[in-house]
Amino acid sequence: MEYTILIVLLPLLTFLVLGLLGMKLKACASGLVGTLSMAVTTALAYGTAWQYFTTAKVDGIYQKWVPFNIEWLRFTDNLHIDLGVLLDPISVMMLVVITTVSLMVHVYSLGYMKGERGFERYYAFLSLFSCSMLGLVVATNIFQMYIFWELVGVSSYLLIGFYYTKPEAIAASKKAFIVTRFADLGFLIGILLLSFFTQTFDFGLLTSGDRAIFSQAAGTTFMGASALAWAMALIFIGGAGKSAMFPLHIWLPDAMEGPTPVSALIHAATMVVAGVYLVARLFPVYYFETPEVLHGIAYVGAFTALFAATIACVQTDIKRVLAFSTISQIGFMMVALGVSGYGGHEGLGYMAGMFHLFTHAMFKALLFLGAGAIIHAVHSNEMSHMGGLRKQMPITHITFLVACLAISGIPPFSGFFSKDEILTAAFMFAPAMGWVMSFIAALTAFYMFRLYYNIFWGTPAKHEHEPHEAPGVMTTPLIILAAVTCVAGFIPFGKFVSSDGADYIIHLDWTVAGTSIAIALISIAVATVFYRKHSPIPDRLARTFSGLHRAASHRFYIDEVYLFITKRIIFNGVSRSIAWFDRHVIDGAMNGLALVTNRMSLAIRGLQSGQVQQYAFVFLVGLLLITVLVLFC
Repeated sequence: MEYTILIVLLPLLTFLVLGLLGMKLKACASGLVGTLSMAVTTALAYGTAWQYFTTAKVDGIYQKWVPFNIEWLRFTDNLHIDLGVLLDPISVMMLVVITTVSLMVHVYSLGYMKGERGFERYYAFLSLFSCSMLGLVVATNIFQMYIFWELVGVSSYLLIGFYYTKPEAIAASKKAFIVTRFADLGFLIGILLLSFFTQTFDFGLLTSGDRAIFSQAAGTTFMGASALAWAMALIFIGGAGKSAMFPLHIWLPDAMEGPTPVSALIHAATMVVAGVYLVARLFPVYYFETPEVLHGIAYVGAFTALFAATIACVQTDIKRVLAFSTISQIGFMMVALGVSGYGGHEGLGYMAGMFHLFTHAMFKALLFLGAGAIIHAVHSNEMSHMGGLRKQMPITHITFLVACLAISGIPPFSGFFSKDEILTAAFMFAPAMGWVMSFIAALTAFYMFRLYYNIFWGTPAKHEHEPHEAPGVMTTPLIILAAVTCVAGFIPFGKFVSSDGADYIIHLDWTVAGTSIAIALISIAVATVFYRKHSPIPDRLARTFSGLHRAASHRFYIDEVYLFITKRIIFNGVSRSIAWFDRHVIDGAMNGLALVTNRMSLAIRGLQSGQVQQYAFVFLVGLLLITVLVLFC
């Protein structure tokens, strides 16, 4: 299966071609080149998945394949960085997810971005981003993953700041880049710690079950925790930055300043799930060696999910509602991994987290692309500028409704099956965790149908131009993703992806499932009463709980806290005093040294006047002085 390297190289080649020659091509030609290249990449990914899942089992266990691997840098006999392709259930699953969503975004963008300045540049950046994510998920070692991890950061910076003439887009791209760089510093330090003690970067060795390689790291402690625990916690910080976990979530809502198809690509299926994938990739290490860190991941995920869901209930910008929804759903996946055991029935959380990653990618991409079609029609992101669009946009309406039902956990849509398994795993871990996650699921159903009713029902807003359905090149991806959302829940996912590689047969716990369905239906009913027609109840509740409503509307002032810390404390406090010391002490010392040197040079420059007579006179005077000293001393 050496051809699998083409899955990474084709988007890279497309990026180079469009980046270097795109301006010489017609705009539509650049779009077609990028889309055709991604279509071929998608076909290769599907072929890889078919071949792997039909032949990779030995004694009922999926094996890891490395069809391509080359050594890049060697540090010691054991420690070296390779570049290669690792195929196992989660990497193959991610190949399918990334290429599917990326292809839909490429096709959709032919209509959405038509006529935009920089159309060729846009498709070049899409290809670079796809290459980066594909290289990340097939990495054979953690340092290769880090390389592509940073490429993902660069690509997201370029895509979020695509509208570089808009100050908001530039600020958002810088914010995303800087926040994730701080998180990635933790990731890098964690990698260095882990590799120092284990003497390997290789995922195969790290997750092989050989606990001997961790003995030195586990035996070395710092501040009450082992070096291994510190390393794995720091690695998770990198994942928390990419996956927008609290308190590193602040970049993602602002990243909505990029083109809406970019939001679908970055915030649905690829960049934001990189952190989840990282934890899943190193899951055996977390589970067997540092279970306390794994439980911490669960608690961070649960808090983030609740925090983001609360904010999503009061946002008015449809893309920001979906952004906070994404943060909340990523929190669900982190909780699933954090509460999971290993193998058999205990491994439910791992399987459920990966299953939800798969299903969520499809219906969240559908939601973002649907939002793009709506924005394309009404030229606004605000829900107050919408209403009653179900008649003018029937295809968008139906597909958007399918996605809302899926994320709300209504059967038979895919989100029900994956989210229900997460809730079951959470209840198995601790009843309190199960009820917290059930409450978050209720909030999810409420804010999604609040969004749905405000867009498609209620009183239509007045527009300069009559809203209309998006062109076929934009609605076709919506229909495909809606169809996938309708059937993906029936995939026997546990037979393909599990914590130990063996088959996991999904059995719905109807006590949990029935409760979750009832909670979702109640939440939808409440949203229907509040928002299907104009009702004074939401405004009355906002006045009653004005403090909470105001805080949630301002994202609980976390951005303001960051600005206070950076501007008031770091810039005005610490940095200003350091700047004063630099200007007056460091620069003063250097300037003083230069001044003294200048004065001395001015004083003695007469000794090198260039006049022969003066030199002869000084020579004779010096000779006489030496003669006198020799004779009389």
